Amino acid sequence: MYPKDLKYSEDHEWLRAQGENSVIGITFYAQKSLGDVVFVELPEVGRKIKVGEAMCVVESVKAVSDIYSPCAGTVIAINEALLDSPELINNDPYGDGWMVKVKVDREDDKLMTADEYEAQISKED
Repeated sequence: MYPKDLKYSEDHEWLRAQGENSVIGITFYAQKSLGDVVFVELPEVGRKIKVGEAMCVVESVKAVSDIYSPCAGTVIAINEALLDSPELINNDPYGDGWMVKVKVDREDDKLMTADEYEAQISKED
């Protein structure tokens, strides 16, 4: 359920390193907690983001939530498919439901492995 090749934040974001770039999305746990996602606000390409900064907004049937960056860097791509089909986040959070791609300057030094993340969320349930 939590891919081993990803790193995870305490705020339920994931990061997939691809060389000097990383892809970011929210975890299965986060999308399940939110419920059906109905709207996504993504950052502009070229925006500089900092570790822990709110970079996206996800609106679901239950709540509106900020999505925080697990790294510092520059947004180089956004998943435009989410603008018309935000449910991709629920259907495939680690694939088609990715949110942004960032040219990374620095990762959060508190990112967790899949096993560490699973241990954390087991305490939250």
